[in-house]
Amino acid sequence: MQSTVKQFPGAGPQKDGEDAHFPYGRDQIYPGGRFEDHLLPFRVAIEGGADAIMPYYGRPVGLTRDGEEIEAVGFGFNRQILTGLLRGELGFDGVIVSDWELVNDNHVGDQVLPARAWGVEDLTPGERMARILDAGADQFGGEECTELLLELVAEGIVPEERVTDSARRLLQVKFRLGLFDDPFVDESAATARVGTAEARRRGHEAQAASVVILDDDGGVLPLAPKRSRDGEGDGASADGTRGLRIYAEGLPDEVVDGLGTRVEHPADADVALLRLGAPFQPRDDLFLEAWFHQGDLEFPPGLAHRLARIRRQCPLVLDVDLDRAAVLTDIAPVCDALTGTFGVSGAAWADAITGVLPPRGRLPIDLPRSMEEVRRSHPDVPGTEDPLYPAGHSLDLPVRAS
Repeated sequence: MQSTVKQFPGAGPQKDGEDAHFPYGRDQIYPGGRFEDHLLPFRVAIEGGADAIMPYYGRPVGLTRDGEEIEAVGFGFNRQILTGLLRGELGFDGVIVSDWELVNDNHVGDQVLPARAWGVEDLTPGERMARILDAGADQFGGEECTELLLELVAEGIVPEERVTDSARRLLQVKFRLGLFDDPFVDESAATARVGTAEARRRGHEAQAASVVILDDDGGVLPLAPKRSRDGEGDGASADGTRGLRIYAEGLPDEVVDGLGTRVEHPADADVALLRLGAPFQPRDDLFLEAWFHQGDLEFPPGLAHRLARIRRQCPLVLDVDLDRAAVLTDIAPVCDALTGTFGVSGAAWADAITGVLPPRGRLPIDLPRSMEEVRRSHPDVPGTEDPLYPAGHSLDLPVRAS
């Protein structure tokens, strides 16, 4: 398998926290002076033999290295970054593959996603392609305009030897993979290796272990399944205990059924189990925008009031799927227990909060106290000044008695 490491020289320090897929997120800034820190994983990857590296869309603004100002053009167009830094300073001689659609706009239906030609928007598609090659790239991601490359070679703008150099790098990867020695695979063997019961079991266990216990102020975790607070419930379990009455949002019926009995109203429940996603502001002007979660990290103000109303009727356990950071300052006080997850299934979360598979996750990032604190922080520096939950935070649950 060929590995491609992305996104060089680091993605994330965008002005105002936006995304460089879109014009409003094109500027990449380093007010904290931490550009070199973002190179550390690439140094390790190159030392480990990475086959290919993909530059990011962003353009560095106000960046100076060793007294030299770095041109404010997208990294895929930036010779100082690709040839000077990546090839020269870091010694990478593998494939550089551009990120998708640096050359042409993408039109889908009545929407458009402009070419991510940040800093060189005024160039023609052919000029952009020549600029990418001059910067040091070997392969164009997401482009099919081979006629542009042929024209550039025919006109003498791109030497044929330059194309040969890139072809050689690509062929070397294929030779190392043995694609010319044994190019065929046994497709029927995939079912015996992919999605096996053992792989699913291990995946389920890994998901449960990754759950982060942020708070358990109500002392409700680990949750005791199949046992109601008052000893009553709908039907008896195999050991004679009564089923836990659960008000649930965001949990599949089969998961709830494994813990007890679903009820329709919090007033009838022994516990409320809610799962929701991290906050974002939907956008759908440009193509792809609707697929991205962007904007503020604060929940709408009504959510805390709704959660408090539920909690007045029964203990509340809330999980937030942290596909991005979230401000939980108003949410945490109205929950008996609060967890953070990262794409974890409902079944794995249930096993974690009941202690069947003890959660061992730790926060990989700060969860900020407010958006004001986020705005005061530097995009190139990890964390915020006074986070609500710092990176590395988690609570250890007591072992549930069997």
